[in-house]
Amino acid sequence: MTDQNNITAAHSGTFTIGGDMTVNRLGYGTMQLTGPGVWGDPKDPDEAVRVLKRSVELGVNFIDTADSYGPVVAEPLIKKALHPYADDVVVATKAGLTRSGPNDWRPVGRPEYLRQQAEMSLRHLGVERIDLFQLHRIDPKVPLAEQLGELELLRKEGKIRHIGLSEVSVEQLREAREITEIVSVQNLYNLSNRKAEDVLEEAEAGGIAFIPWFPLATGELAKDGGPLDEIAKKLNAKPAQVALAWLLRRSPVMLPIPGTSTLSHLEENIAAAGLQLSDEDFETLNKLA
Repeated sequence: MTDQNNITAAHSGTFTIGGDMTVNRLGYGTMQLTGPGVWGDPKDPDEAVRVLKRSVELGVNFIDTADSYGPVVAEPLIKKALHPYADDVVVATKAGLTRSGPNDWRPVGRPEYLRQQAEMSLRHLGVERIDLFQLHRIDPKVPLAEQLGELELLRKEGKIRHIGLSEVSVEQLREAREITEIVSVQNLYNLSNRKAEDVLEEAEAGGIAFIPWFPLATGELAKDGGPLDEIAKKLNAKPAQVALAWLLRRSPVMLPIPGTSTLSHLEENIAAAGLQLSDEDFETLNKLA
């Protein structure tokens, strides 16, 4: 493996979201910068700020968050750590999931609620326009055209730059694209869980960014002596780094956003950008799911 100390997120290559926002493909997700169950403040708020600052120092310029992380914990931490933002830093946020306790998530997609949350995110992030505003979940109780229609209004008003979706099917993605331009999709996807493979392929065909959440869930695949472990040892790397390297190679539209609350894990994750998988190792990992 390349010297970890010299690796930055820039080694992951770039992707241009929506035709005008070019980011390094290895980003950072902020869900873990909160308390247990993604609820409340982190155990060490100062460390959370340090992690955010260090991520940008290491070349991360795509940071993913949501109003519901905490709730109202992750966004203010980003503002505290990084505001005023460097010109190349893209902060993506989400709205559409409400919280009533640890690990409790309930979709609300009423237009007036989505608008309120967009206005709150503008304030909490300290920006005049949100680079990428994602519908965190489609609310089955509200017509999709009403949910996305409000986001399109916000876009026309200059309050958001681009619109994305989260946890959708191919059919929902296609329906959404008939209503407004969709530049990103964020679905659960990792080495051991590829149920969203068809959505990834649809995104790739449309030049849409695919943001896999929970990218490091390797489960049984990482156990001692397993294929992932063997490849990691051969490359003098950690299984999580190999899993990230596989994601980056899997598709040019893939933007992994591994999250962590510690500096050591952050630096380990970023170092995966310099990991080169051989064709043989890549095919071995492809067959593991």
